[in-house]
Amino acid sequence: MSDGLHHATRHDMKFLMVNFGVAIPAGRAVRMTNVSGVLRYETAGSAAVLRDWRRIHNLVIPTAPLEAEEVEERAGRNHLEVAYLDDVAVGCSTVRPPSEGTAVVIARVLPEFRGRGFGDEMYRRAVATALELGALTIETVILASNDDGLRFAVHRGFAEIERYTLPGDTIPFVELRLLEAG
Repeated sequence: MSDGLHHATRHDMKFLMVNFGVAIPAGRAVRMTNVSGVLRYETAGSAAVLRDWRRIHNLVIPTAPLEAEEVEERAGRNHLEVAYLDDVAVGCSTVRPPSEGTAVVIARVLPEFRGRGFGDEMYRRAVATALELGALTIETVILASNDDGLRFAVHRGFAEIERYTLPGDTIPFVELRLLEAG
């Protein structure tokens, strides 16, 4: 391949999903063994869920805050979810549908809820959604100053493919691609 990376195929990613766990459909709940409470997911559609998604996005990515109208527009073209522990929003995710076979999945967990398995569960759900939409390759994008997020992605088999800085920003975003296991 021209970029020197060995990409995971759709079959490889299904294998990873089977071995990683089963995703829970939107609106359903799962009891996690390492936390007290019930983790549930809501697809961003209602005003309250869109507001929670925006709040989490803007806290995790303070260099690129979104206005309510921008979030509504994204909800129209991407799959957006919010994860709630009982009634408390702990994180949000984005799945950008595949373009030329590549989908982008992003899981954002509020700092006070990190290290408790929420990111893993949200990531698995996002990858499952991307595969259902026909993804052949999975990428993610993380703010370079988010050390937790970068470690999370690398630990799950992602490798950096590009860095870019938005106009007016000083902190770059890191684009990473999921590589084939083994």
